[in-house]
Amino acid sequence: MKKIAFSLTALALGLAAMTAQAQERIRVGFMSPVTGPQAANGVDNRDGVLLAIKEINAKGVKIDGKPVVFELDINDDGADPKQGVQIAQSLSDKKIKFVMGPYNSGVTMPAARVLNDSDIVVLTVASNPKITEMGYNNLFRIGASDNQLGTKMATYAAQDLKIKTVAVIDDRTAYGQGVAREFTEQAKRLGVKVVASEFTTDKATDFSSILTNIRASKADAVFYGGYSPQGGPLLKQMRALGISGPLLGGDGICSSETANLSQISGDLNTFCTQGGSMLDRSDKGQKFAQRYRAEYKRDPLTYAAAFYDGMHMLAAAIESTQSTDTKKVVQAIANGKYAGVTGEFSYDAKHDLKSSAVTVYTFKGKDVVPLKSL
Repeated sequence: MKKIAFSLTALALGLAAMTAQAQERIRVGFMSPVTGPQAANGVDNRDGVLLAIKEINAKGVKIDGKPVVFELDINDDGADPKQGVQIAQSLSDKKIKFVMGPYNSGVTMPAARVLNDSDIVVLTVASNPKITEMGYNNLFRIGASDNQLGTKMATYAAQDLKIKTVAVIDDRTAYGQGVAREFTEQAKRLGVKVVASEFTTDKATDFSSILTNIRASKADAVFYGGYSPQGGPLLKQMRALGISGPLLGGDGICSSETANLSQISGDLNTFCTQGGSMLDRSDKGQKFAQRYRAEYKRDPLTYAAAFYDGMHMLAAAIESTQSTDTKKVVQAIANGKYAGVTGEFSYDAKHDLKSSAVTVYTFKGKDVVPLKSL
Protein backbone atom coordinates (compact mmCIF):
# COMPACT_ATOMS: atom_id res chain seq x y z
CA MET A 1 0.00 0.00 0.00
CA LYS A 2 2.87 2.34 0.84
CA LYS A 3 4.42 1.65 -2.57
CA ILE A 4 1.09 2.39 -4.29
CA ALA A 5 0.65 5.61 -2.32
CA PHE A 6 4.20 6.67 -3.20
CA SER A 7 3.60 5.89 -6.87
CA LEU A 8 0.37 7.90 -6.94
CA THR A 9 2.11 10.87 -5.28
CA ALA A 10 4.97 10.69 -7.77
CA LEU A 11 2.47 10.50 -10.62
CA ALA A 12 0.58 13.54 -9.33
CA LEU A 13 3.80 15.53 -8.99
CA GLY A 14 4.86 14.47 -12.45
CA LEU A 15 1.54 15.55 -13.96
CA ALA A 16 1.73 18.89 -12.15
CA ALA A 17 5.23 19.45 -13.50
CA MET A 18 4.10 18.56 -17.03
CA THR A 19 1.16 20.99 -16.72
CA ALA A 20 3.43 23.78 -15.52
CA GLN A 21 5.80 23.15 -18.43
CA ALA A 22 2.89 23.17 -20.89
CA GLN A 23 1.83 26.64 -19.79
CA GLU A 24 3.69 29.62 -21.13
CA ARG A 25 4.58 32.02 -18.35
CA ILE A 26 4.18 35.72 -19.10
CA ARG A 27 6.21 37.70 -16.60
CA VAL A 28 4.99 41.23 -15.90
CA GLY A 29 7.32 43.67 -14.16
CA PHE A 30 6.07 45.81 -11.30
CA MET A 31 7.64 49.03 -9.99
CA SER A 32 6.52 51.01 -6.94
CA PRO A 33 7.86 51.92 -3.50
CA VAL A 34 6.95 48.89 -1.38
CA THR A 35 9.23 49.95 1.47
CA GLY A 36 9.94 53.38 2.95
CA PRO A 37 7.62 56.35 3.55
CA GLN A 38 5.38 55.62 0.54
CA ALA A 39 5.19 51.85 1.13
CA ALA A 40 1.46 51.90 1.86
CA ASN A 41 0.75 53.15 -1.65
CA GLY A 42 3.26 50.83 -3.27
CA VAL A 43 1.82 47.78 -1.52
CA ASP A 44 -1.67 48.93 -2.50
CA ASN A 45 -0.58 49.14 -6.15
CA ARG A 46 1.07 45.72 -6.00
CA ASP A 47 -1.96 44.07 -4.49
CA GLY A 48 -4.25 45.56 -7.13
CA VAL A 49 -2.12 43.89 -9.83
CA LEU A 50 -1.90 40.61 -7.92
CA LEU A 51 -5.68 40.47 -7.50
CA ALA A 52 -6.12 40.99 -11.25
CA ILE A 53 -3.54 38.29 -12.05
CA LYS A 54 -5.29 35.86 -9.72
CA GLU A 55 -8.57 36.43 -11.55
CA ILE A 56 -6.99 36.28 -15.02
CA ASN A 57 -5.20 33.01 -14.28
CA ALA A 58 -8.35 31.52 -12.74
CA LYS A 59 -10.33 32.41 -15.87
CA GLY A 60 -7.66 31.04 -18.17
CA VAL A 61 -6.00 32.73 -21.14
CA LYS A 62 -4.78 30.95 -24.24
CA ILE A 63 -2.45 32.05 -27.02
CA ASP A 64 -2.61 29.95 -30.19
CA GLY A 65 -4.54 27.36 -28.24
CA LYS A 66 -1.90 27.03 -25.53
CA PRO A 67 -2.65 28.10 -21.94
CA VAL A 68 -0.62 30.95 -20.47
CA VAL A 69 -0.24 32.11 -16.88
CA PHE A 70 0.79 35.56 -15.70
CA GLU A 71 3.42 36.12 -13.03
CA LEU A 72 4.43 39.37 -11.33
CA ASP A 73 8.09 40.35 -11.01
CA ILE A 74 7.90 42.72 -8.01
CA ASN A 75 10.49 45.49 -7.69
CA ASP A 76 10.83 48.10 -4.95
CA ASP A 77 11.97 51.41 -6.44
CA GLY A 78 11.78 53.24 -3.09
CA ALA A 79 10.32 56.31 -4.90
CA ASP A 80 13.93 57.00 -5.90
CA PRO A 81 14.71 57.96 -9.53
CA LYS A 82 18.18 56.36 -9.53
CA GLN A 83 16.82 53.13 -8.11
CA GLY A 84 14.05 53.24 -10.69
CA VAL A 85 16.53 53.45 -13.56
CA GLN A 86 18.47 50.49 -12.16
CA ILE A 87 15.28 48.43 -11.90
CA ALA A 88 14.28 49.40 -15.45
CA GLN A 89 17.62 48.12 -16.73
CA SER A 90 17.23 44.94 -14.69
CA LEU A 91 13.78 44.32 -16.18
CA SER A 92 15.25 44.83 -19.63
CA ASP A 93 18.04 42.35 -18.87
CA LYS A 94 15.41 39.81 -17.77
CA LYS A 95 13.69 40.20 -21.19
CA ILE A 96 10.44 41.27 -19.52
CA LYS A 97 8.09 42.85 -22.05
CA PHE A 98 5.45 44.50 -19.84
CA VAL A 99 5.64 46.71 -16.74
CA MET A 100 2.97 47.93 -14.34
CA GLY A 101 4.22 51.19 -12.83
CA PRO A 102 6.13 53.18 -11.78
CA TYR A 103 3.99 55.07 -9.27
CA ASN A 104 5.94 58.31 -8.90
CA SER A 105 6.39 60.84 -11.70
CA GLY A 106 9.99 61.50 -10.61
CA VAL A 107 10.81 57.81 -11.02
CA THR A 108 8.82 57.34 -14.22
CA MET A 109 10.53 60.09 -16.21
CA PRO A 110 14.07 58.63 -16.21
CA ALA A 111 12.99 54.98 -16.00
CA ALA A 112 10.62 55.32 -18.96
CA ARG A 113 13.53 56.13 -21.29
CA VAL A 114 15.28 52.87 -20.41
CA LEU A 115 12.06 50.88 -20.67
CA ASN A 116 11.12 52.45 -24.00
CA ASP A 117 14.59 51.83 -25.47
CA SER A 118 14.10 48.17 -24.47
CA ASP A 119 10.71 48.00 -26.23
CA ILE A 120 8.87 47.37 -22.94
CA VAL A 121 5.19 48.30 -22.61
CA VAL A 122 4.65 50.61 -19.60
CA LEU A 123 1.32 51.24 -17.84
CA THR A 124 1.78 53.97 -15.22
CA VAL A 125 -0.35 56.15 -12.95
CA ALA A 126 2.40 58.80 -12.77
CA SER A 127 0.50 62.03 -13.32
CA ASN A 128 3.00 64.69 -14.45
CA PRO A 129 1.85 65.89 -17.91
CA LYS A 130 5.44 65.81 -19.24
CA ILE A 131 5.48 62.01 -19.05
CA THR A 132 3.22 61.53 -22.07
CA GLU A 133 4.87 64.45 -23.86
CA MET A 134 8.19 62.59 -24.08
CA GLY A 135 6.94 60.69 -27.13
CA TYR A 136 7.40 57.14 -25.85
CA ASN A 137 5.08 55.01 -27.96
CA ASN A 138 5.06 52.10 -25.51
CA LEU A 139 3.91 54.14 -22.51
CA PHE A 140 0.28 54.61 -21.44
CA ARG A 141 -1.09 56.57 -18.49
CA ILE A 142 -3.74 54.56 -16.60
CA GLY A 143 -4.82 57.40 -14.30
CA ALA A 144 -5.61 61.09 -14.42
CA SER A 145 -2.88 63.64 -15.14
CA ASP A 146 -1.92 66.60 -12.97
CA ASN A 147 -3.84 68.76 -15.44
CA GLN A 148 -7.02 67.01 -14.36
CA LEU A 149 -6.22 66.49 -10.66
CA GLY A 150 -4.98 70.01 -9.92
CA THR A 151 -7.56 71.75 -12.06
CA LYS A 152 -10.51 69.88 -10.58
CA MET A 153 -9.34 70.54 -7.02
CA ALA A 154 -9.13 74.25 -7.76
CA THR A 155 -12.58 74.18 -9.32
CA TYR A 156 -14.07 72.44 -6.27
CA ALA A 157 -12.26 74.83 -3.91
CA ALA A 158 -13.60 77.90 -5.69
CA GLN A 159 -17.11 76.76 -6.52
CA ASP A 160 -18.03 74.40 -3.67
CA LEU A 161 -15.84 75.50 -0.76
CA LYS A 162 -16.03 79.21 -1.77
CA ILE A 163 -12.29 79.70 -1.14
CA LYS A 164 -11.10 83.24 -1.92
CA THR A 165 -7.42 83.07 -0.94
CA VAL A 166 -5.03 80.12 -0.84
CA ALA A 167 -1.46 79.27 0.11
CA VAL A 168 0.34 76.70 -2.07
CA ILE A 169 3.11 74.32 -0.97
CA ASP A 170 4.89 71.74 -3.12
CA ASP A 171 7.43 69.06 -2.21
CA ARG A 172 9.72 69.73 -5.20
CA THR A 173 9.06 66.31 -6.75
CA ALA A 174 7.92 66.12 -10.37
CA TYR A 175 4.48 65.12 -9.12
CA GLY A 176 4.22 67.75 -6.38
CA GLN A 177 5.34 70.63 -8.57
CA GLY A 178 3.11 69.51 -11.43
CA VAL A 179 -0.12 69.21 -9.48
CA ALA A 180 0.58 72.44 -7.54
CA ARG A 181 1.20 74.32 -10.80
CA GLU A 182 -2.06 73.11 -12.36
CA PHE A 183 -3.99 73.95 -9.18
CA THR A 184 -2.47 77.43 -9.04
CA GLU A 185 -3.22 78.26 -12.68
CA GLN A 186 -6.85 77.14 -12.45
CA ALA A 187 -7.34 78.86 -9.08
CA LYS A 188 -6.18 82.14 -10.59
CA ARG A 189 -8.48 81.69 -13.59
CA LEU A 190 -11.39 81.29 -11.18
CA GLY A 191 -10.48 84.42 -9.22
CA VAL A 192 -8.86 82.73 -6.23
CA LYS A 193 -5.87 84.75 -5.00
CA VAL A 194 -2.65 82.88 -4.22
CA VAL A 195 -1.32 84.75 -1.17
CA ALA A 196 1.68 82.52 -0.38
CA SER A 197 3.88 80.07 -2.32
CA GLU A 198 6.19 77.78 -0.36
CA PHE A 199 8.13 74.58 -0.95
CA THR A 200 9.51 71.71 1.10
CA THR A 201 10.90 68.26 0.23
CA ASP A 202 9.53 64.74 0.15
CA LYS A 203 11.80 63.89 3.12
CA ALA A 204 10.78 66.79 5.38
CA THR A 205 9.26 66.37 8.85
CA ASP A 206 9.28 69.95 10.18
CA PHE A 207 7.08 72.51 8.43
CA SER A 208 6.99 75.17 11.15
CA SER A 209 8.87 77.84 9.17
CA ILE A 210 6.71 77.72 6.04
CA LEU A 211 3.51 77.34 8.08
CA THR A 212 4.40 80.44 10.12
CA ASN A 213 4.60 82.38 6.86
CA ILE A 214 1.31 80.91 5.70
CA ARG A 215 -0.41 81.80 8.96
CA ALA A 216 0.71 85.39 8.46
CA SER A 217 -0.80 85.38 4.96
CA LYS A 218 -4.26 84.58 6.46
CA ALA A 219 -5.05 82.25 3.54
CA ASP A 220 -8.51 80.65 3.54
CA ALA A 221 -6.99 77.27 2.61
CA VAL A 222 -3.67 75.49 2.02
CA PHE A 223 -2.96 73.38 -1.07
CA TYR A 224 -0.21 70.79 -0.72
CA GLY A 225 1.39 69.16 -3.76
CA GLY A 226 2.99 66.04 -2.33
CA TYR A 227 2.37 62.72 -0.64
CA SER A 228 0.83 61.40 2.58
CA PRO A 229 4.11 60.84 4.51
CA GLN A 230 4.49 64.64 4.56
CA GLY A 231 0.82 65.55 4.16
CA GLY A 232 -0.20 63.96 7.46
CA PRO A 233 2.46 65.66 9.64
CA LEU A 234 1.88 68.91 7.71
CA LEU A 235 -1.80 68.79 8.66
CA LYS A 236 -0.93 68.07 12.30
CA GLN A 237 1.43 71.05 12.44
CA MET A 238 -1.09 73.31 10.67
CA ARG A 239 -3.66 72.69 13.37
CA ALA A 240 -1.07 73.08 16.14
CA LEU A 241 -0.27 76.56 14.78
CA GLY A 242 -3.94 77.50 14.67
CA ILE A 243 -4.34 77.25 10.87
CA SER A 244 -7.90 75.93 10.77
CA GLY A 245 -8.74 76.28 7.08
CA PRO A 246 -9.02 73.25 4.80
CA LEU A 247 -6.01 71.34 3.53
CA LEU A 248 -6.34 70.61 -0.18
CA GLY A 249 -4.32 68.23 -2.33
CA GLY A 250 -4.17 65.81 -5.22
CA ASP A 251 -4.16 62.03 -5.17
CA GLY A 252 -0.84 61.96 -3.30
CA ILE A 253 -2.62 62.70 0.00
CA CYS A 254 -5.84 60.84 -0.86
CA SER A 255 -5.09 58.02 1.54
CA SER A 256 -5.99 56.92 5.06
CA GLU A 257 -2.26 57.27 5.75
CA THR A 258 -2.76 61.05 5.76
CA ALA A 259 -5.34 60.72 8.54
CA ASN A 260 -3.19 58.26 10.52
CA LEU A 261 -0.08 60.43 10.38
CA SER A 262 -1.98 63.61 11.26
CA GLN A 263 -2.92 62.08 14.63
CA ILE A 264 -6.13 64.12 14.54
CA SER A 265 -9.16 62.36 15.98
CA GLY A 266 -11.79 64.88 14.89
CA ASP A 267 -12.69 66.45 11.56
CA LEU A 268 -9.62 66.73 9.33
CA ASN A 269 -11.21 69.38 7.09
CA THR A 270 -9.13 67.96 4.24
CA PHE A 271 -10.07 67.47 0.57
CA CYS A 272 -8.23 65.72 -2.26
CA THR A 273 -8.76 64.64 -5.84
CA GLN A 274 -8.24 61.20 -7.32
CA GLY A 275 -8.61 59.89 -10.86
CA GLY A 276 -11.60 57.68 -11.60
CA SER A 277 -15.25 57.68 -10.71
CA MET A 278 -16.61 56.81 -7.27
CA LEU A 279 -16.18 53.08 -6.68
CA ASP A 280 -19.24 52.88 -4.47
CA ARG A 281 -21.46 54.38 -7.18
CA SER A 282 -20.97 51.53 -9.66
CA ASP A 283 -21.59 47.81 -9.46
CA LYS A 284 -18.08 47.11 -10.79
CA GLY A 285 -16.52 49.39 -8.22
CA GLN A 286 -18.39 47.85 -5.32
CA LYS A 287 -17.50 44.32 -6.40
CA PHE A 288 -13.82 45.23 -6.79
CA ALA A 289 -13.70 46.75 -3.30
CA GLN A 290 -15.40 43.66 -1.86
CA ARG A 291 -12.92 41.30 -3.57
CA TYR A 292 -9.97 43.42 -2.47
CA ARG A 293 -11.14 43.44 1.16
CA ALA A 294 -11.77 39.69 1.09
CA GLU A 295 -8.27 39.05 -0.29
CA TYR A 296 -6.23 41.48 1.84
CA LYS A 297 -8.43 42.21 4.90
CA ARG A 298 -8.15 45.97 4.34
CA ASP A 299 -9.60 48.68 2.13
CA PRO A 300 -7.95 49.66 -1.18
CA LEU A 301 -6.10 52.97 -1.09
CA THR A 302 -5.53 55.40 -3.95
CA TYR A 303 -4.53 53.39 -7.01
CA ALA A 304 -5.19 49.70 -6.37
CA ALA A 305 -8.18 49.88 -8.72
CA ALA A 306 -6.18 51.60 -11.49
CA PHE A 307 -3.40 49.00 -11.31
CA TYR A 308 -6.06 46.28 -11.25
CA ASP A 309 -7.70 47.76 -14.35
CA GLY A 310 -4.35 48.20 -16.09
CA MET A 311 -3.43 44.55 -15.60
CA HIS A 312 -6.79 43.36 -16.89
CA MET A 313 -6.48 45.68 -19.91
CA LEU A 314 -3.01 44.34 -20.67
CA ALA A 315 -4.18 40.73 -20.46
CA ALA A 316 -7.16 41.53 -22.69
CA ALA A 317 -4.82 43.10 -25.30
CA ILE A 318 -2.55 40.06 -25.25
CA GLU A 319 -5.53 37.73 -25.59
CA SER A 320 -7.15 39.76 -28.38
CA THR A 321 -3.94 39.86 -30.43
CA GLN A 322 -3.05 36.26 -29.54
CA SER A 323 0.48 37.55 -29.09
CA THR A 324 3.01 38.92 -26.64
CA ASP A 325 4.61 40.97 -29.41
CA THR A 326 4.85 44.45 -27.88
CA LYS A 327 4.06 46.28 -31.13
CA LYS A 328 0.80 44.34 -31.52
CA VAL A 329 -0.13 44.84 -27.86
CA VAL A 330 0.60 48.58 -28.02
CA GLN A 331 -1.58 48.91 -31.12
CA ALA A 332 -4.41 47.01 -29.44
CA ILE A 333 -4.34 49.25 -26.37
CA ALA A 334 -3.92 52.47 -28.37
CA ASN A 335 -6.79 51.72 -30.74
CA GLY A 336 -9.08 49.85 -28.38
CA LYS A 337 -11.43 50.52 -25.49
CA TYR A 338 -11.48 48.79 -22.15
CA ALA A 339 -14.28 49.22 -19.62
CA GLY A 340 -12.65 49.01 -16.20
CA VAL A 341 -13.57 49.51 -12.58
CA THR A 342 -12.34 53.11 -12.63
CA GLY A 343 -13.87 54.04 -15.99
CA GLU A 344 -13.26 53.63 -19.71
CA PHE A 345 -9.71 53.28 -20.98
CA SER A 346 -9.55 54.93 -24.39
CA TYR A 347 -6.44 56.80 -25.50
CA ASP A 348 -5.51 59.95 -27.39
CA ALA A 349 -2.42 60.33 -29.57
CA LYS A 350 -0.16 61.04 -26.55
CA HIS A 351 -1.48 57.95 -24.74
CA ASP A 352 -3.36 59.95 -22.15
CA LEU A 353 -6.89 58.84 -21.34
CA LYS A 354 -9.36 60.65 -23.59
CA SER A 355 -11.57 61.24 -20.60
CA SER A 356 -10.79 60.55 -16.99
CA ALA A 357 -13.33 61.22 -14.30
CA VAL A 358 -11.88 62.93 -11.25
CA THR A 359 -13.48 62.49 -7.83
CA VAL A 360 -13.16 64.83 -4.86
CA TYR A 361 -12.72 63.05 -1.54
CA THR A 362 -12.76 64.05 2.10
CA PHE A 363 -12.04 62.24 5.36
CA LYS A 364 -14.45 60.82 7.88
CA GLY A 365 -12.29 59.64 10.73
CA LYS A 366 -9.57 57.57 9.08
CA ASP A 367 -11.70 56.77 6.05
CA VAL A 368 -11.34 58.49 2.68
CA VAL A 369 -14.86 59.03 1.36
CA PRO A 370 -15.99 60.36 -2.03
CA LEU A 371 -17.91 63.60 -2.25
CA LYS A 372 -18.34 64.49 -5.89
CA SER A 373 -17.16 63.38 -9.34
CA LEU A 374 -16.20 66.22 -11.70
